[in-house]
Amino acid sequence: MKWHLSTRDSRDTTSPAVLVCTLGCKRYHETQMGQALWRLPPRQQQQLQEELAGRLAGQRGGRREQDEGPHRRAPQHCYGPDIHQLLRARWGGKEQHGFIDLEMLPPELGITILSYLNATDLCLAGCVWQDLGNDEYLWQGLCKSTWGHCSIYNRRLPIGFSYRRLYLQLDEGSLTFNANPLEGISYFISKGILLDHPTELAKFIFYTRRLNWKMLRIYLDERRDVLDELVTLHNFSNQFLPNALRDFFRHIHAPEERGEYLETLITKFSHRFCTCNPGLVRDLGLSPDAVYVLCYSLILLSIDLTSPHVKNKMSKREFIRNTRRAAHNVSDDFVGHLYDNIYLIGHVAA
Repeated sequence: MKWHLSTRDSRDTTSPAVLVCTLGCKRYHETQMGQALWRLPPRQQQQLQEELAGRLAGQRGGRREQDEGPHRRAPQHCYGPDIHQLLRARWGGKEQHGFIDLEMLPPELGITILSYLNATDLCLAGCVWQDLGNDEYLWQGLCKSTWGHCSIYNRRLPIGFSYRRLYLQLDEGSLTFNANPLEGISYFISKGILLDHPTELAKFIFYTRRLNWKMLRIYLDERRDVLDELVTLHNFSNQFLPNALRDFFRHIHAPEERGEYLETLITKFSHRFCTCNPGLVRDLGLSPDAVYVLCYSLILLSIDLTSPHVKNKMSKREFIRNTRRAAHNVSDDFVGHLYDNIYLIGHVAA
């Protein structure tokens, strides 16, 4: 199925779906997209390279005489097969102008490409490829890859259920949440997508990356029961303390200012870290209170080392001395390793 854009078409030609769906464009754009976006795993690259080499082997004899002429073309280096070369080989070396038909790509590659589109562009792509719009397995994969957990996934689906409609509802609910978090959660519950239970809400937040972190912080500050369940979903086993703190703040963003909410987050993290590392707590003599002190020290050290406004940076010796005053049971070597981690990797709450 082809869809040509006329010069008088008023649609936005910069839309991702239009760029992916349009046929009849210049080969330059096709080559750029093939080289920039569509790369395959190493095993498939090797398999496709062998297929590509076999196809092109028969063409080299005819081109050799032309290459030896006065206008010899400089050799082109290939850093792995792109989609343009692959499909050209499968077409028998014939030139195909315009963008590649998505239906000719491997299914897992097609899903990867479509995952970069939003709901509007996906609907536009579904108008171009009718099979795409009616492929329930494809829409199911897009739903679960974007929103990893929903209560509706674990229920028996009614007859006539559509994952395409569910995708649109999830996208609408996420946009609503990013404007008003309470209304967004109410929308998910009213559509039967989520159950009104702290565990289900926490799992939805933990496995979703489309929620605005500022709105999420407001919601978790109001729903401490959901925050408690969200903390328990983290597994900090065998993680170094600064790395675990970074992972924690990657899911639950730290507030911009010090206050009661930040103290609550660090307190919950300290207890969870000790629960996940009983051996480390026993060997180093740590406790939730000691981890709490160390977390605050790491945050202050991160600000000190990364802020351009701080002229005199804290030295390793000063950090060890200041930390040992508050956490007496922690060794100098352990505190020194904490300093090295912040110095080399960076802020724990960036």
